[in-house]
Amino acid sequence: MSSLTPRQIVAELDKYVVGQHRAKRAVAIALRNRLRRRQLQPDMADDVSPKNILMIGPTGVGKTEIARRLARLAQSPFLKVEASRFTEVGYVGRDVESMVRDLVEIAVGMVRDERVREVREAAEARAEERLLDLLLPPGPQTLAADGTAAEQPSQTRERLRAQLRAGKLDERTVEIDVRDTSMPLMQVVGGTSMEEIGLNLRDMLPGMFQGRRRSGTLRVPDARAHLIEEEQQKLVDMESVARTAIERVEEGGILFVDEIDKIAGREGGHGPDVSREGVQRDILPIVEGTTVNTKHGMVRTDHVLFIAAGAFHVSKPSDLIPEMQGRFPIRVELDALGRDEFVRILREPRNALIAQYAALLATEGVDLRFTDDAIERVAELAALVNERMENIGARRLHTVMEKLLDEISFEGPDLSGKSITIDAAYVDRMLGDIVKNEDLSRYIL
Repeated sequence: MSSLTPRQIVAELDKYVVGQHRAKRAVAIALRNRLRRRQLQPDMADDVSPKNILMIGPTGVGKTEIARRLARLAQSPFLKVEASRFTEVGYVGRDVESMVRDLVEIAVGMVRDERVREVREAAEARAEERLLDLLLPPGPQTLAADGTAAEQPSQTRERLRAQLRAGKLDERTVEIDVRDTSMPLMQVVGGTSMEEIGLNLRDMLPGMFQGRRRSGTLRVPDARAHLIEEEQQKLVDMESVARTAIERVEEGGILFVDEIDKIAGREGGHGPDVSREGVQRDILPIVEGTTVNTKHGMVRTDHVLFIAAGAFHVSKPSDLIPEMQGRFPIRVELDALGRDEFVRILREPRNALIAQYAALLATEGVDLRFTDDAIERVAELAALVNERMENIGARRLHTVMEKLLDEISFEGPDLSGKSITIDAAYVDRMLGDIVKNEDLSRYIL
């Protein structure tokens, strides 16, 4: 990742998102600045804050996809939240700090998966030895019928190991101790958040959450999988995982706050919208940089990259409180999508929509192909429906494609071995009447 230039980052994003070059440039610069910051002296690096980004554009134009693909490219912990999920203290809603706790949990999962992959081979070897002990318990040496020593236990063990690896023992069963992971019944005091309860409860009552051991009879493959999982847990140091995860969140975490336009506004204190400014003021400390207490440790948000997004149809960015506006210095406007962009979306991205449908039907033995005029006609109809009704961007292609391939998808198992070509005439036959009838298309598309 450290070798990717902003131009190369944009090129990677181009593989998945059509157009929106300004937004791609902005996130590429933000990501590159993170790499630059890590090369500074520590005292200077602490003062360099991330330049948070505000994406402005209608739904379905690629705002979330750009942020998600950027996080995958950087292998950073990434979380998408809706600003409307949170409300100021005293109203029904989630505590704003829960977004940081959720991000830490994602990072812990990422690091744990990496460590598990590292110890997988050792865990499999240890699990195999434990399984062989269950299949061939050690016992006193016996004599053969002629009075000579019987086959050595080590020889029997190796023969059994070969059979185990060849799958010849899969039908046998063994008795092993399994952990009962059912949670004890608890009564939670109303009005108390689960985040607050969960921080210290595990430390106060460690035995309650360990689970009881009980004997169970499992088939060899299931027992092997269970033993491998147990050995992985023994080999992975969770304290080290938590420390690494917190460091990743602090240095590389990305929080995508969607629907920020829904909380834009500074009303005077009457009616149900009174909480919108309150939500902004609750979110503000997280964006400015604060320390959040999580069950894995304290997390600073000073260098977490925040990407906010909203359509801003009714409100505008200047309706956000001044402090919030100042924390999102980079503003990029995303373009609405039309017919030409829809054609490119159907064809160009890696695992494009047409390629997905073709792959799905190929599992039934159906060879599905689209002509160029069919792709253009689908794009044209999707753009037309967006103009007449609510513009939901590229998401309209999903509804149009589902309706277009409704018959083929239903009859797929009966069409095995056949080749089907979708042309413009087929598109008009399946969708033409629906698009012409505005009332009908309003419900179906």
